[in-house]
Amino acid sequence: MEIIQTPIRDLVVIQPRVFKDPRGFFLETFQSQRYEGAGIAGPFVQDNHSRSAAGVLRGLHFQKNHPQGKLIYVVKGAVFDVSVDLRSGSPTFGRWYGTTLSDENNRQMYVPPGFAHGFCVLSESVDFIYKCTDFYHPEDEGGLLWNDPDLAIEWPVGSPILAPRDMEFPRLTELRPEDLPQAAYEEAS
Repeated sequence: MEIIQTPIRDLVVIQPRVFKDPRGFFLETFQSQRYEGAGIAGPFVQDNHSRSAAGVLRGLHFQKNHPQGKLIYVVKGAVFDVSVDLRSGSPTFGRWYGTTLSDENNRQMYVPPGFAHGFCVLSESVDFIYKCTDFYHPEDEGGLLWNDPDLAIEWPVGSPILAPRDMEFPRLTELRPEDLPQAAYEEAS
């Protein structure tokens, strides 16, 4: 597998090795020793699978007191996947990174704890799977407004289909320190 560094430290894209032949393909979506060797440490404690229709935008979500690291990939379809650095002390705090994940490119994204995360569907539908390093706590969820002008995320959809709560999340400048994920940026050693 190949680890592709993004402009935000610890947020990486993973290009797994795909073995194709006339029958189809095979790839490992996770192998603990290989991923730990690449700096993606678990333990992963929960797997999630969502299906969304064309034009749906989910996010930008995070957990406040139980921040989750996420290993994300698309089984069917395509998304534009976005992560926003909200780690205390990070030199890239408030910066976002986005990339296309699809069943054609087989890419994965590792989103460390302390990031807001979201995606919009680019295909007719998408099956989206992610492993989490902490359990989901509904009372602990936070979020950022998907179209916060200060973030200026370049979403590839003009009028997405949104959940009511995603339309009501605050802008980054409206969040107090206690509203942010309790995950600090750690200097590289």
